[in-house]
Amino acid sequence: MSLLESVSVANLKIARPLYDLVRSEIAPGTGLDADTVWTSLGAILDDLGPENRRLLEVRVRHEKGLDAWHEERTGQALDPVEYKTFLTETGYLVPEQGPFLITTADVDSEVSSIAGPQLVVPVDNARYALNAANARWGSLYDALYGTDVIGEEDGAARAGAYNAVRGTRVVEWTERFLDDTVPLSEGVFSEVAEFRIEGASGEGGADAPSRLVCVLADGRETGLADPSLFAGYQLAGGRPNSVLLRHHGLHIDIRIDRDHPIGRTHPAGVCDVVLESAVTTIEDCEDSVSAVDAEDKTLLYRNWLGIMKGTLSTSFEKGGGALTRTLNEDRVYQSPNGEALTLPGRSLLLVRNVGIHMYTDAVTTAGGEPIPEGFLDALITSFCAIHDLNGNGRVRNSRTGSVYIVKPKMHGPEEVAFTVGLFGRIERALGLPERTLKIGIMDEERRTTVNLKECIREAADRVIFINTGFLDRTGDEIHTSMAAGAMIPKPEIKNCPWMLAYEDWNVDVGIECGLPGVAQIGKGMWAAPDIMRAMVETKIGHPLAGANTAWVPSPTAATLHATHYHRVNVRDVQSELSNRGRADLDAILTLPLLGDRALTPQEVQKELENNAQGILGYVVRWVGQGIGCSKVPDINDVALMEDRATLRISSQHIANWLHHGIVTADQVTRTFESMAAVVDGQNEGDPRYRPMSPDLSSCSEFQAALQLVFEGRDEPNGYTETVLHSRRREVKARLAGERNAGHGDSEAKREAAAT
Repeated sequence: MSLLESVSVANLKIARPLYDLVRSEIAPGTGLDADTVWTSLGAILDDLGPENRRLLEVRVRHEKGLDAWHEERTGQALDPVEYKTFLTETGYLVPEQGPFLITTADVDSEVSSIAGPQLVVPVDNARYALNAANARWGSLYDALYGTDVIGEEDGAARAGAYNAVRGTRVVEWTERFLDDTVPLSEGVFSEVAEFRIEGASGEGGADAPSRLVCVLADGRETGLADPSLFAGYQLAGGRPNSVLLRHHGLHIDIRIDRDHPIGRTHPAGVCDVVLESAVTTIEDCEDSVSAVDAEDKTLLYRNWLGIMKGTLSTSFEKGGGALTRTLNEDRVYQSPNGEALTLPGRSLLLVRNVGIHMYTDAVTTAGGEPIPEGFLDALITSFCAIHDLNGNGRVRNSRTGSVYIVKPKMHGPEEVAFTVGLFGRIERALGLPERTLKIGIMDEERRTTVNLKECIREAADRVIFINTGFLDRTGDEIHTSMAAGAMIPKPEIKNCPWMLAYEDWNVDVGIECGLPGVAQIGKGMWAAPDIMRAMVETKIGHPLAGANTAWVPSPTAATLHATHYHRVNVRDVQSELSNRGRADLDAILTLPLLGDRALTPQEVQKELENNAQGILGYVVRWVGQGIGCSKVPDINDVALMEDRATLRISSQHIANWLHHGIVTADQVTRTFESMAAVVDGQNEGDPRYRPMSPDLSSCSEFQAALQLVFEGRDEPNGYTETVLHSRRREVKARLAGERNAGHGDSEAKREAAAT
């Protein structure tokens, strides 16, 4: 139980900071009484709390059954038919019913019809949360100049003052992109000497729309090969300073300023090309945050509330100056027919709640028992969103009156149905119309994958999102088949038959259930934020695979990934894929086992070191500093985005090898000890960092890493939260004690001086 003072309402005890937030900041302006809402939560807990526990017991029963089944067949080759029969008989694999199409209504176009990048950002960091929300628009020039997409050879270095050689290559790359995606009827964009809007002043008759004219260097006048792509413009002094194009549902804003340092060097005065980038953003309360108590949860909810009200702001130092960040305003243009055209200045925001396995003592029963944290997340994030639904803020999120909740780590259709029921109860508690709360189904657990169609069926009138989360999905794959045998090395799993079939299966089932035009079919994260050239070369595979969104690690990556959705018409791809038939379930059920293959001691040790270093590199920040997601250098000092999903894979992989004797307990411990020195060295420039060495035995971060491995086989579904939360609370208690001791010392010194 939290040591914070609590307030009793009905059958609940609410931590004072959370209670005050709801009463003083969330409830005003919603027309709802805070205590009445808390009373409704108590009733929901009474009715649905036992079912939440039962569903978790079903998970455990499946795990134990699978372990026992595999152990009985130790040393035998897996019989696919026998295996599938077992999964069916135990209810792991449920019978698939007839065809259906989803009927979700009141969905914003960013979800239903616009294909584009998606950001995921920790909502506990106001600066990051605002930056992601504002990443709807991004400078392609900046994204290219500041990343490795443009090479540094032949005088095009990034470092130092502005490099004109590099700048020229950025412009050339951009103009080739425009030629490829929005070509001119004659000539190319590098030949344009002037952009002109004919009819901008109304000449040509009241009913004649304005049109874009591009004057080439030789005096020829041309326009777009497809004139319908011209979407609007802005004028300054009677001349265009913005030419807006719309292609595949996404906007391209060609910015013109002949007085700008870049514009002065361009024949047509183009100073930038701005792309509509992160069309949607998930503000995350789950894997990318470190929220372990009422204090942390209150911060999450307060930031989400500020975003829903449009009031969140944060100030910080950057480039030697102070900056204040708030939510961007909408963008206003003039359409070709002369009317004002207003476009959203921000991503459409979704919010990710925690899974059903999480419990919190930010609110407890009257007897002090923690409650399901997902109940609390659903209630409070939806309560905050009422401000957006009511139009209380200066900006709007949903224009259709919906709240988009991404729900992670659901196992099978029964858990999806349970979540749908919970959302219905939340709607009644908050007085919201039915089906206001939409659900994003994360296809990241094996029992959801194999039953995906039936999972979607259970949420057919609410679902707005399915995606493949290959990180958590890999962790669950390892844990599910823990007793079946030793797994192949972790890097090889990405190319396994089950993984390839899983990625196709998700798209196939989504198309089959009618998601195109209504909901998102998504793909997972690009985890290397500093390696953008490779992302630009390979992540185009996601729209080519039929996904109308995919996760990216930064606003810069979103702008670069947006170019892929101009090169690929995802709706056309989905239409073509609808005829290919569904991926093979038998392939999905093929286990990634090492089998008779013998690894060399060097291969084993290298894999162990990579996993141990990655675990420690992430855990030291999560446990020691409360950072849930960050760029963590790998063993080769390549910065990778890490969150609990990557931690789950690495810890489960070592636990699997330990269980099957590929490594020994002593070898694991010694490797972690040597990697602790590596991680300490990688973090020595961080003033907040406390080295793990030399006293590893009393270091909470180091001990957490060992726990994740040595207790990994017994941890339900291989989740990392139990260990992380207990160890983070341990560190927070220690830090609080140190602060209190320091305060006491200061008081004693002041008293002595006064005497």
